[in-house]
Amino acid sequence: MGDKPLLNLKGYIIGNPLTDRKFDLPARVPYAHRMGLISDEQYETYRESCGADTSMNRNIQCKNCHDAIDKCLKGINIHHILEPECSSEYNGNSDSGRTLFDYGGAELGLSDISSECREKGYSMSGIWANNRSVREALGVHKGTVPLWLRCNHGTPYTTDIRSIVEFHRSVTSRGYRSLIYSGDHDMTVPFISTQAWIRSLGFAVVDEWRPWYATGQVAGFTTLYANNLTFATVKGGGHTAPEYMPKECLAMVDRWLSGRPV
Repeated sequence: MGDKPLLNLKGYIIGNPLTDRKFDLPARVPYAHRMGLISDEQYETYRESCGADTSMNRNIQCKNCHDAIDKCLKGINIHHILEPECSSEYNGNSDSGRTLFDYGGAELGLSDISSECREKGYSMSGIWANNRSVREALGVHKGTVPLWLRCNHGTPYTTDIRSIVEFHRSVTSRGYRSLIYSGDHDMTVPFISTQAWIRSLGFAVVDEWRPWYATGQVAGFTTLYANNLTFATVKGGGHTAPEYMPKECLAMVDRWLSGRPV
C-alpha cells in the first residue's frame, strides 16, 4: 500500500480465497460432512483421531482416517461438488483421482474432453489461445511470448505466504470496504473456512446472517461486519462462483459497487 498509494483504492472484492491454510485445508472434512459426503461415523473418527489442528497432525490414526476419507471422496469434483469429476487422474474407480488434502489440479487431455465436463472449456481455451492465427491476430510476435497457460503451476517463487488474515485486518481497519464471497458448493476453499478466519478478526456483526436475492430468488446468504466487511455465499456456486452463477454474482457485485446492501 505504501504511504502514498499509486492507486486511489476504495476497497476490494475476493472470491473463494485461499487465505490461511490452518483454516482452509482442515475445513474440507467438516464441509464434506455437512454436505452429506461422509458419514457421521467417519467424521467422528476423524475428530477423535486428528483433533482440532489437523493441518499439523501426523499420527498414524489421523493419517489412516485421511486416507479413508480421501478414498471415499475420490469421485467428487472438489471445485463444485455437484459437477462430474473429469480430471485426467480419475477413471471411475475409487483408487484414482485427485485427493481431498491437496491443492493442485490437472488440466484435461484432449482424449478426456466430453460434453459433460466443464473442464473441456479450460483445455479448449489453451488450444485456441496458442493457435498460430489467433496469436497473429492478437499481435503476438513469433518467438517473443511463450505458450499461454491458464494455470501455470510451474511458476518459480521463493516465498510462500502462509496467512494473509492480518493483511485483511489492516486494510479493512483503515477504512477500505471489502466484499468476500464464497460459492457454497466449493470444497477447495469451503465457505466455512472463510467464515472462520473472518470471525477470527473479531469484528462486530452489523447486519446478521440473512438471504440475499437475485432475479426474485434467494441467491445466497450474507453478513455485514464492522469496518464495512461484507461476507456473502453464492448459492450453487463453485470455486469460481461467477463462472457457475454469473447473473447472481453480477447482481451482488453491482449492488456492492454502488454502495447498496447485497
